Amino acid sequence: MVGMMVFWIAIIGIGIWLVVRLTDRRVDQHPKIESPRALLDRRFASGDLNVDQYAEARRLLESQALPRQ
Repeated sequence: MVGMMVFWIAIIGIGIWLVVRLTDRRVDQHPKIESPRALLDRRFASGDLNVDQYAEARRLLESQALPRQ
């Protein structure tokens, strides 16, 4: 009798866990924000920036010389 109760409690618990797990979409709702350095590296790797542009932008990022708005 106790074994049967434990079995049904486990089945119900697993069912609830599955429903919560399958319907939880919070992770997908928030897009990942790329850091300025990662964005700069990606643009350089894709060929959007040449070496001089990349070096200047990286220098500005590292010195935090960008104007604050």
